[in-house]
Amino acid sequence: MEYTIVIEQTPRDFSAFAPDLPGCVATGATREEAVREMGAAIAFHIESLREHREPISAPRCTAAVVDVAAAG
Repeated sequence: MEYTIVIEQTPRDFSAFAPDLPGCVATGATREEAVREMGAAIAFHIESLREHREPISAPRCTAAVVDVAAAG
């Protein structure tokens, strides 16, 4: 399965979350590290849901980038 993640740059590092998996988050010193850590976090999250016999949300979320011209 492929889940969409959102990556945010903070003053100190990068954080990421999966909108389809509430509570599943990760951080990293770089964007690449945050993505890698998020992969591990998603796998762990799904494993935990299975162990607790809780439903696993199917990937539904998508993302797009919108280019907005600078006001000027």
